[in-house]
Amino acid sequence: MEKKVFSAPMGQILDRLQAFGEFEIIHFGDRVILEEPIERWPICDCLIAFHSSGYPLEKAEAYAALRKPFLVNELGPQHLLHDRRKVYECLEMYGIPVPRYALVNRDKPYQDLEYFVEEEDFVEVHGQRFWKPFVEKPVHGDDHRIMIYYPSAAGGGMKELFRKVGNRSSEFHPEVRRVRREGSYIYEEFMPTGGTDVKVYTVGPEYAHAEARKSPVVDGVVMRNPDGKEVRYPVLLTPNEKQMAREVCIAFRQGVCGFDLLRCEGRSYVCDVNGWSFVKNSYKYYDDAACVLRKMFLDAKAPHLSTTIPPILPWKVNEPAQPEGLTRQGSGIIGSFGQAEELRCVIAIIRHGDRTPKQKVKLKVTEEKLLNLMLKYNGGRPRAETKLKSAVQLQDLLDATRILVPRTRPSPGSDSEAEDIEHAEKLRQVKAVLEEGGHFSGIYRKVQLKPLKWVKIAKGDTEEERPIEALMVLKYGGVLTHAGRKQAEELGRYFRNNMYPGEGTGLLRLHSTYRHDLKIYSSDEGRVQMSAAAFAKGLLDLEGQLTPILVSLVSKDSSMLDGLDNASIEMEEAKARLNELITTGVKAVQANGSSLRPWMVDGAGLPLNAADLLPTLVKLTKKVTEQVRLLAKDEDEKLAETTSYDVIPPYDQARALGKTNIDVDRIAAGLPCGSEGFLLMYARWRKLERDLYNERKDRYDITQIPDVYDSCKYDLLHNAHLNIDGLDDLFKVAQVLADGVIPNEYGINPKQKLKIGSKIARRLLGKILIDLRNTREEAINVAELKSQCQTSTSTSISIKNVKEHIDHQPKSVIKNEESRRTSFTSEKSMDQDEDDDKEIKYRLDPKYANVRTPERHVRTRLYFTSESHIHSLMNVLRYCNLDESLQGEASLICDNALERLLKTKELDYMSYIVLRMFENTEVNLEDPKRYRLEMTFSRGADLSPLEKNDVEAASLHQEHTLPIMGPERLQEVGAYLTLDKMEQMVRPFAMPAEDFPPPTTPQGFSGYFKSAGVLERLVNLWPFHKHGNGNNAK
Repeated sequence: MEKKVFSAPMGQILDRLQAFGEFEIIHFGDRVILEEPIERWPICDCLIAFHSSGYPLEKAEAYAALRKPFLVNELGPQHLLHDRRKVYECLEMYGIPVPRYALVNRDKPYQDLEYFVEEEDFVEVHGQRFWKPFVEKPVHGDDHRIMIYYPSAAGGGMKELFRKVGNRSSEFHPEVRRVRREGSYIYEEFMPTGGTDVKVYTVGPEYAHAEARKSPVVDGVVMRNPDGKEVRYPVLLTPNEKQMAREVCIAFRQGVCGFDLLRCEGRSYVCDVNGWSFVKNSYKYYDDAACVLRKMFLDAKAPHLSTTIPPILPWKVNEPAQPEGLTRQGSGIIGSFGQAEELRCVIAIIRHGDRTPKQKVKLKVTEEKLLNLMLKYNGGRPRAETKLKSAVQLQDLLDATRILVPRTRPSPGSDSEAEDIEHAEKLRQVKAVLEEGGHFSGIYRKVQLKPLKWVKIAKGDTEEERPIEALMVLKYGGVLTHAGRKQAEELGRYFRNNMYPGEGTGLLRLHSTYRHDLKIYSSDEGRVQMSAAAFAKGLLDLEGQLTPILVSLVSKDSSMLDGLDNASIEMEEAKARLNELITTGVKAVQANGSSLRPWMVDGAGLPLNAADLLPTLVKLTKKVTEQVRLLAKDEDEKLAETTSYDVIPPYDQARALGKTNIDVDRIAAGLPCGSEGFLLMYARWRKLERDLYNERKDRYDITQIPDVYDSCKYDLLHNAHLNIDGLDDLFKVAQVLADGVIPNEYGINPKQKLKIGSKIARRLLGKILIDLRNTREEAINVAELKSQCQTSTSTSISIKNVKEHIDHQPKSVIKNEESRRTSFTSEKSMDQDEDDDKEIKYRLDPKYANVRTPERHVRTRLYFTSESHIHSLMNVLRYCNLDESLQGEASLICDNALERLLKTKELDYMSYIVLRMFENTEVNLEDPKRYRLEMTFSRGADLSPLEKNDVEAASLHQEHTLPIMGPERLQEVGAYLTLDKMEQMVRPFAMPAEDFPPPTTPQGFSGYFKSAGVLERLVNLWPFHKHGNGNNAK
């Protein structure tokens, strides 16, 4: 107990109070409190008493009743703080927002409760469902073992939060999936906060100070400064949050009170109230706290005395300067024209990392078991399609498939028909895919069952339909490999060290001081989500597993980063024309093209002898397939002798989510890399051989060329140890063809590329323009605010200055808050509110921050997606000037870069496009040249090591990893692209802000991605007005 009284913050504040010369301070001490009766306790006018371990709270209450001192923190309500249920009840009574929660009360350990249901990805309490991720808190306030349970789609597992031990504040347990049952718990919705916690400290109802720190839910590593103290930085509270602080103080009748704030979706929630708490290592806070406490004491016990603060505070003599603590960050860089420029915004669109080949199995099924399964999961509707993704559904399908797969294969001489043999082979393949990895992650395996034929069956007096045949489509593969994880993490590290000014520590310094506004978006695909999480790990120098990083930092936005539906008709047209070009001869078409601008012709990049290469491609594919067939035959015979798949192997997280490291034992045993067996490897090549060329019709399917190339590239990198003869030759032929086919699938000529690209990337382009414009509006606000501060000449200290911590906000923010309070009547206005709050999220408080450039602020937006969106975005950027409305305008990309892009062809794994915006602070605010854009791109993974036999190639083959190419310029050196010019060129192809649909909360376990549901729809900024409100989006 005495430890808290004699702590450094308490000492700092009490010393300041004593320095006023108006108070005598008496420490009661542990002996007096514990051993003496209350009648012998010292008599005082004002009492500071707060509960800690071993403190006799009832005795203190009796003393307060006897002597009636003024209580800074009332004693009765302190009992509430020991029970989280009562804390939430009190918060709700005062209308203070809390996360959605439910109580599970047990009278004895492991008591079964009818109202509590636990399934794989959710718990249900009194009919209220909480999808993973959810939080489980013990009801006792002093039990700090809080658990977070993660959805199977993100890899599952549990993270345990606890009081800091050394440099750890949490631990991830990948194998734990079931909740605790030994006591009473609160279950609440997990709130994605971007990896940041906010601690608020009140001193009376009129004063609140907030500090942000790295949340323990990310990687559990505590950030500490060189003195060993946890790194925290003061941040500004919104007016709404200040009102919440006031209400917490009043509700619990605790003058000095700390509580935890969660900021999510533009809203703030209180998730814990701690009672007596002080800020550590902030001299400004100690000054303020002493002044506020002095006023409280004098108002209560000596109202006749003046509470005016003297012009010079009594202790303001030789105050020690605080060290900044972390490596110093440079404040600017030199731009291309020699002016001092500040980086304001980094926007990167990044393709996912190395993956296994994507695959599909189609078969018609008539088996009763499979048809019943379809009816079970589609609600018994005979004509409705069913999608199976969850672990329970896939387990049901696996059970049915195991029964249906014949134990022995028919011998070549049997009477079985070829179709039956093929059907059995496909069922065997389905079974092998479902058994792969030993756990259903739901990200990488999904099954569709579509009814094809029906019959009517009499049932009593009526007839009902029953399906008798259905099409089963199993999609699998596309798993991020160990190499993909490594690539993504290394690229994140590269960005940290090279995209931000400041010798490698620049970004971490900005991020830790809340001057870095980071948002990461991902498409729906598992490989993309995991690439984003691995990149974030490298970017922010995090540790540990990817699952907590994914759930905490990555928002899923499938409508912006997934799907080609908008351009499917145009893409089919492009493929048909591409087929015609290849089969009729590329040479004739390209002969009419311009040699000066070779990218302008139809089918640019296609090899002139494409038609002659096709028979070679087929021949080599057959050669490779036959060798894999022989390997699969050996494995199949071994499997037939055992029943190893009758029991599901234990859960293997590495296989469910893609391996973290290379499996050396598998490689040494001569098995394929990853979790693919020879049977599935053969199925992959057999399908390619079958689909590439139809012998009966003598027809080539050119859409299979990218898939052949994809499989070749994968096996060359990951399965070189199998020494498949002819794979190198096949790769060379497939690469030449794929380099021509892939870019032309997104448009056969620049105009078609522009049309397709604008349809696929329309939403993403709209969001990028919003990001850039918001950055400018924010920079204008900061510049104007800085200008106002510099003209201010006030130097005196008064209670007004102390209260300023509560009252100070830019006018635009206060205006937003006023509009916010009247905007809960419609969904649309609510969503605009949410954007308002997001803009002022985690802003460093310059008055309390010991940082040299507190006004400095960088916005980072990362969009992780697939190859289609990278191609589409690049096509709009390079060909936007071909649109009729922009005739005569020069391209955003210089001719030199256009030529390099034509030669680049493939935008491989981890390829990216980066837009960086710089502000020249020496140029007038109104001048368009104040904001300069720089565009770069990278081709991604470098394939050249696959084509060499040197030492580097051998090393990379051993690691199964390809290096990522560095960035290349898209503009001439010295070119000056202004934001106004960029907007003029791109706006015709971008979705306007007002067209972004209202947000929706995703169903099921994907609820943890809901932060992407609220998109930044800035209606009042489109078309953007220079002095519009800058606080409307992330």
